[in-house]
Amino acid sequence: MAGPSAPANSPTGGRANVVRTELAELLQLSWPVVLSRLGIMGMGLSDAIVVGRYSATELGYHAMAWAPTSVIVTMTVGLLSGIQVMTSRANGQGRPEITGAVLRRGLSYSLWIGLVSTLVLIAGGPAFLHILGLEKDLADGASKPLIIFALSMPGYAFSVAASFWLEGQGRPKPAAVMMWLANGVNLALDLLLVPGTFGLEPLGAVGGAWATTGARTFLAIVLLIYIARMSDSRALGVFTKPEPDLAAETEQRRIGYGAGASNFFEVAAFAGMNVIAGWIGGLAVAAWAITLNVVAIIFMVPLGLSTGAAVLVGRAYGARDTAAVNRAGAIAFGVTAVFGLLISLIVWPGARLIAGAYTHDPLTLAMAAPAVALSCLFLIPDAVQVVAAQALRARGEVWIPTFTHLASYALVMAPLAWWLAIPMGMGLNGIVWAVVAASFLSAGLLLTRFQWLSTRDR
Repeated sequence: MAGPSAPANSPTGGRANVVRTELAELLQLSWPVVLSRLGIMGMGLSDAIVVGRYSATELGYHAMAWAPTSVIVTMTVGLLSGIQVMTSRANGQGRPEITGAVLRRGLSYSLWIGLVSTLVLIAGGPAFLHILGLEKDLADGASKPLIIFALSMPGYAFSVAASFWLEGQGRPKPAAVMMWLANGVNLALDLLLVPGTFGLEPLGAVGGAWATTGARTFLAIVLLIYIARMSDSRALGVFTKPEPDLAAETEQRRIGYGAGASNFFEVAAFAGMNVIAGWIGGLAVAAWAITLNVVAIIFMVPLGLSTGAAVLVGRAYGARDTAAVNRAGAIAFGVTAVFGLLISLIVWPGARLIAGAYTHDPLTLAMAAPAVALSCLFLIPDAVQVVAAQALRARGEVWIPTFTHLASYALVMAPLAWWLAIPMGMGLNGIVWAVVAASFLSAGLLLTRFQWLSTRDR
């Protein structure tokens, strides 16, 4: 029989109330971010479904074009993550008026990141595809959509900066709403351009790339207009030229460099899985694209939880409240693990039905369905590791997550995937088993580091 509950004013009752309050705040901060991140994947999902139903071959082109651009996209997110962390810290310090300076610095970084990314992808992307040992038709077919994806990078960088700033302010809902408006733009363009509606020439994978480029540009414009029209934008310093602050500028870049490098290692390794799938064959690329798209959609929920965790941890860190830092991390890890378990129990039995939503091609479906089912083994550790990494960055640990992702994904996952898929003859399932191993390694290392810091700082 359960004993009597602790009074609200007792130490135990007080801690329980604090945990409930912070859990509610985590969920309140996270669910709009989850919707926003799902919106990011919604664009990829719209492209994949519309292109895949048009042609499995064109889906392979689209997936291979997306592989190198996804590395730049995710690295851009990391490079700009200092906006989110520095904004939440400033609010924790009771200095919201300096958050406008954080945004202005972030937009300046975004301009250069976007332009350089576009130039690098256009100049080197097609050549990179052709030196990977892929089938010539696959490399040729992916080159054109890759160039078009490159044109979306400036708009994408601006939209990330604006979204991160709003999230750091604890106002994630406007970014979520506008992300889904952009999804509407993307889907309309997909349906118009991919199959060639209203007598237009069918563009296939190229049409999907143009749809994404148009939607990203639209999103950047509406987010910046929203921020400019906020009632307290002037009070937050949005229109005030900031005084030079070398320490703040350095810290914002330092957080971005660490997160950007971390994202680069992880996503470059996952993009490398496309190459290994390409060595297996063109249909394996399409099947891996389906598997990765399903996992990536699910991953948006822990990614949203990681933002909520970063805001709470960053705010507590700015207020120098060690107990609140540790408590916010523990709550976020628990919620994330529960989500990973529940979603795994849903995806496992429905793997064939889920894969069938992407393609009717029987050979592609025969490879994708088992891979989607097997991916359930890494959904929990993969979810926990991204939340742990962001919580560590928010409490000032910039480079440990980077080294952890380097070890887990670049040094372990990539060669293990090649060995299992090619020499061991496991094909696409070998790639998935490598992701399972890397995800458990990454989660274990990051949670151990967070626990060590929690014990040290008590």
